[in-house]
Amino acid sequence: MVAALIRDAPIGQVIRYITKNRVLQYPEERPDFQVPAAYTRHARPVPKRLGTNATDESQLEPEGPATEEVVYPDPETILQLEELDTISDEKETELEKLQTARTQHTAKTQISRVGTRTALQKSISRADLEQQFSLASVERGPSRPIEPETLDDGTILVDWYDTDDADNPQNWSFHKKNVVLAQILMYTMGVYMGSAIYSPSIPGVMQRFGVEIGAASLGLSMYVLAYGIGPLLFSPLSEIPIIGRNPPYMISYAIFMVLLVPTALVDNFAGLVVLRFLQGFFGSPCLATGGATLQDVYSLIKLPYVLSLWAFAATCGPALGPIISGFSVAAKNWRWSLWEMLWMNGPIFLSLFFFLPETSSANILLRRAQRLRKLTGDNRLMSQSEIDQANLTARDIAVEALWRPFQLMLLDPSIAFTAVYTAIIYGIFYSFFEAFPLVYNEMYHFNLGELGLTFLSVTVGVILSITWYWWYIYYRVEPSIRANGLGSPERRLIPALFVTFFVPVGLFIFGWSSNPSVHWIVSCIGIVITTIGIFLIIQCIFLYLPLSYPQYAASLFAGNDFTRSALAAGAIHFSYPMFHNMGVDRGVSLLAGLTVGCSIGVYVLFFFGAKLRAKSRFAAK
Repeated sequence: MVAALIRDAPIGQVIRYITKNRVLQYPEERPDFQVPAAYTRHARPVPKRLGTNATDESQLEPEGPATEEVVYPDPETILQLEELDTISDEKETELEKLQTARTQHTAKTQISRVGTRTALQKSISRADLEQQFSLASVERGPSRPIEPETLDDGTILVDWYDTDDADNPQNWSFHKKNVVLAQILMYTMGVYMGSAIYSPSIPGVMQRFGVEIGAASLGLSMYVLAYGIGPLLFSPLSEIPIIGRNPPYMISYAIFMVLLVPTALVDNFAGLVVLRFLQGFFGSPCLATGGATLQDVYSLIKLPYVLSLWAFAATCGPALGPIISGFSVAAKNWRWSLWEMLWMNGPIFLSLFFFLPETSSANILLRRAQRLRKLTGDNRLMSQSEIDQANLTARDIAVEALWRPFQLMLLDPSIAFTAVYTAIIYGIFYSFFEAFPLVYNEMYHFNLGELGLTFLSVTVGVILSITWYWWYIYYRVEPSIRANGLGSPERRLIPALFVTFFVPVGLFIFGWSSNPSVHWIVSCIGIVITTIGIFLIIQCIFLYLPLSYPQYAASLFAGNDFTRSALAAGAIHFSYPMFHNMGVDRGVSLLAGLTVGCSIGVYVLFFFGAKLRAKSRFAAK
């Protein structure tokens, strides 16, 4: 596993390039590799390789009758077909039995062994989505070969060799999947910490460059805005099969690392703001593609667990940033927080470089097809992703990246509401970075380090949320899906019907208990309650959207990321004068009132969502 992990990581690909693929070889490049019979049955003979014997015809499976394109049956049909495997028919030849078993199992496994991102892209209708969930819940059976599909023009689609193919990310071991998960979480947390880690440096920036707090806060807001813009570019790039996930990660993260040094050294305010913007932009692939990487590896059934951990990293990153830099900035100077970014992200970058494998099935199968063509000389061997890529134009990429996310929000009221709601609560979350200094520095006289520790209330809220959320998914959602099917997407909003009121309640507690005559722990409890509401609402919406609009999941999240980050960037600037002029109590009450209105919208979406989807041109029918 370690050798394969390193081979598929960026360092392995560099070594393969330098050695011209003589080191860290794939199975197709080794002398002892036998081309699966299914790929040679209708092909010209495999050329003899030096140091090996030509493929022994006796090792090939006998040629079976021609088969039609695989038709994917529903789960009940699959169970019936598996029962037929045990029926012996004396009139059926052994050859027909072999071909029938393979075709039947292929029908089952070609869907069940795909990642979530691919499963969503395959789902045009509600029935498709129901079938994907049903097959994702089927337990893995004995390993069997997978018959490649042959198109009308003779093209043979390169697929996984068998149902337990080690190159399929869905078949990776629990430990290998955890390696990928841990690195994506570290990467996400490292970049997200980079936003608020700057907050304790704002007074020092004001003093050094002689600017007001609104201008000094640009170092925070431009970083946040930039990592909302980045997904519009990096998300479509990672979906191009020949590129895959890792190149956008590594190239952008390397630029991010280089930018950390001049940002910590710059002695010009305009330069500081520009460099912070570029940092956010080149750090954004973790936001743009981190979820896609997890979708490649985990099935539809298990994805909610890992996505909640990814959300934990994204939510706690900004909250932990002020804790890390609060004491050091007070002890040293304002530049210290910017150096801490380098010390924190350097080891993460090295970890990704040495141990993060490529997870895109489209990229893995494309490169497998290239190796098989080189080995066999048969140019009919192609992956589906190669065919799709050949039909992909620059205009298609631009439309998906720059127009589709906004088209969805402008033309579909359900998508527009979820985008606005998540943007508001995300903006409220970032308003804390302006409200907390007013409350805990000025009212309770905390120093910078102690102020940073108050952000632990956010982390406590997220931990409590995940604990309950995992219980709910495991004991309520999974059994329901297995027993009754997926059901309507609105079922994913059930927790939001209750926790949507946590946000205004927690905000009212925070705003009206922020008084020197009230113990500071009361206001922190309000933040915990608000965080529980924010976290669980976002989880519900992020499950609702791809189930309602499966084919447009990538564009949905890119558009949602942009609107959230844009409003959060604005909140950083309007919240300080609002709190300063209105007072924290009234200012927070205004924000709480907005969330009460959005809470009503959640109920509208739950009860009338089906009617809205029926009128939508984008929803799965």
